Amino acid sequence: MPPKPKGYGKPKNIKQTVLRILSYIKGYRLLMLFAVVCIIFSAAASIAGTYFLKPLINNYILPFIGQQNPDLSEFITALSVMGLIYLLGAAASYTSSRIMLVISTGALFKIRTELFNKMQALPIGFFDTHTHGELMSRFTSDTDTLRDLLSSSLTQFISSFITVTGVFTMMIILSPMLTMLVMVMVAVMIFAVGTIGGKSGMYFRQQQQAMNGYIEEMMEGQKVVKVFCYEDRAKDQFDQLNGNLCQAATRAHTFANILMPTMGNLSYINYAMTAMFGSMMAIAGRLDLGTVAAFLQYTRSFSHPITQISQQFNVLLNALAGAERIFNLMDELPEADPGNVTLDREKNMWQVPQTDGGTKLVPLQGRIAFSHVLFHYKPDKPVLRDVSLTAYPGQKIALVGSTGAGKTSITNLINRFFDIADGSITYDGINIQDIRKADLRSTLSMVLQDTHLFTGTVMENIRYGRLDATDEEVVAAAKLSNAHSFIQHLPDGYQTVLTSDGTNLSQGQRQLLAIARAAVANPTVLILDEATSSIDTRTELLIERGMDQLMQGRTVFIIAHRLSTVRNADQILVLEHGQIIEQGNHESLLAQKGKYYQLYNGMFELD
Repeated sequence: MPPKPKGYGKPKNIKQTVLRILSYIKGYRLLMLFAVVCIIFSAAASIAGTYFLKPLINNYILPFIGQQNPDLSEFITALSVMGLIYLLGAAASYTSSRIMLVISTGALFKIRTELFNKMQALPIGFFDTHTHGELMSRFTSDTDTLRDLLSSSLTQFISSFITVTGVFTMMIILSPMLTMLVMVMVAVMIFAVGTIGGKSGMYFRQQQQAMNGYIEEMMEGQKVVKVFCYEDRAKDQFDQLNGNLCQAATRAHTFANILMPTMGNLSYINYAMTAMFGSMMAIAGRLDLGTVAAFLQYTRSFSHPITQISQQFNVLLNALAGAERIFNLMDELPEADPGNVTLDREKNMWQVPQTDGGTKLVPLQGRIAFSHVLFHYKPDKPVLRDVSLTAYPGQKIALVGSTGAGKTSITNLINRFFDIADGSITYDGINIQDIRKADLRSTLSMVLQDTHLFTGTVMENIRYGRLDATDEEVVAAAKLSNAHSFIQHLPDGYQTVLTSDGTNLSQGQRQLLAIARAAVANPTVLILDEATSSIDTRTELLIERGMDQLMQGRTVFIIAHRLSTVRNADQILVLEHGQIIEQGNHESLLAQKGKYYQLYNGMFELD
């Protein structure tokens, strides 16, 4: 059975979460105050309108009984006042709803913006340990529950609380004896709401968890599912999850559907008993008829807000739990960036602050040096051990080795996606940890094995490498990577819109665009991680001609298995278990007849 998603349940710190939500509506204090005033007025209007029944019956209706042609002017005036009160109450209720809608959308705009900005500041390692579905739920289901809370549930909660308080006060004023009777029935109703509502809330939470992320994973991984004939197993897992969802939904809606009829019947019993005892007190002369009528109306309006409060309480807890998960993500530690060395792009100079307050200028050349580097993703499980290498400007460095040898980890360290545990990495003689990450990465460009394209035109996707690139520079980069030819044959050329990660292109075409994106960035250091893995041999030969021009004067790191991209490297580093076991050019490594020799012969035989 698939594991339940983490992070669901009741909020752990309600007070802190509430205060944090309130911080997002500070800018709406006056609107919030006005909305609360409208809610209070709306509830008060309903209570006052009900109380009008007493004078209407006692002062007008009862005296008119048996009279011929009674004067109805005062009665009509009283009815008009009563109608005006209800009308103003309805207007106040509408106004409060509209105001809370403005406040909720504004607050959620701030929360989503802050949440998205925070995600941009998180380190790569965070996304390696959290699923896409889990992160997407922060923007969708969690914010939806928070929106419902701010826009409607909070208003209903406040209105119901005021109504219950006001009605209870008026009931005591009208008849303490009947109020005691009502409270006994209310205690029974509260017990029913707590029992049934608690069960309903529990199963609704199970319903929310039942299929979280599974369908998204199956949709994204359809190729893998079909290639490995996983359809039947996927169906079985879906049937199991769907069965859990069906069971949870059935129970949730069963208890939810039971709640209202139960409360309704208890409310009718309460009303009947109150009417009976009220009538007996009126016959005995202890209450007037108007008081009994008003009290009965209050009795009818007393149970409904109690039910609403109990229902909104579950909504409140779910919303606070969702908000807590959002805030937990916001509180994640951002990517550390203590570097103070910046780059002057116009002069192509590193600006290194000195202890005397001055600045030392160091030419940007692209010399990368590893010195006794130790690195691990998890403690006590080193990925790189005592790695030392030097890549000089204009050199092509090839990294070869089996899967898990540490090739990609080296390139990740150059980008500072992760930081080393020991040793040092320098860039033009400057410790890489002293360079501000944005400036460091502006001198680098990567072409990954898994190409990612964004929704937008072909022109925009290539320009992603350098946002200020002109159209001419984009076209030149496309020609350099030999992408220009196929782009011209697209329906709208460079203005063709790509969607769904460029699914309307072949894998090879997508990789050509990624190479063009790297070319337009005009990097000092270029990293190619299996950049030509999805391109046929003929296209690869064309790309190599353009890549030779792109590589001139640049430091290039290549992770590749094809011999065509390894033979011409200035240095070939053979890695095994996180260590460099052989180092040299193609001819010298073949002469050693070591690990590279074995890899080369194996690949040669395959070819």
